[in-house]
Amino acid sequence: MPDSRPEVRIVALHHVGLLVSDLARAKAFYESVLGLQPFPKRPDLPYPGEWYDLGGGQQVHLMQLPNPDAAAVRPEHGGRDRHVALGVKGLTGLKQRLEDAGVSYTASKSGRAALFCRDPDLNTLEFVEVS
Repeated sequence: MPDSRPEVRIVALHHVGLLVSDLARAKAFYESVLGLQPFPKRPDLPYPGEWYDLGGGQQVHLMQLPNPDAAAVRPEHGGRDRHVALGVKGLTGLKQRLEDAGVSYTASKSGRAALFCRDPDLNTLEFVEVS
C-alpha cells in the first residue's frame, strides 16, 4: 500500500540547545577554550542564554535553566552518553586548548580522528576532525 503522507526530508541540524547552570562560566568555556563567538541576534528570551553561530546556519544555544537531569550519573566516556558532535578543523589545536584549560578529554573509541569532553555542566561534546 503506497504511503499517502506528505514527503518530509530533514536536511540539516539547525541548532543544539544545552542547559547550563552558570552562564558566565559556560561562556568562558565556549568562548575562551573553544573559541566560539557570540551570535549578536539572539532574541530577548525570558531566561539568560547565549547563541553561537557555527556557520551554515548551524548554532549552539546555551540556556541557563534548571536541569531536570542534574542528579543523573553520567557515563565515564562521552561516546556512551547523550552528546552533540561538532566538526572541527585543527583537532590537535583543540587538544592543546583543552589541556591548557585543564579540561579532560578522551579519544573516540571508533578509531576516528575525534575526541570527547564535557563542558562545565557535564554536557558531552564530541569533536570530529573534518577537512
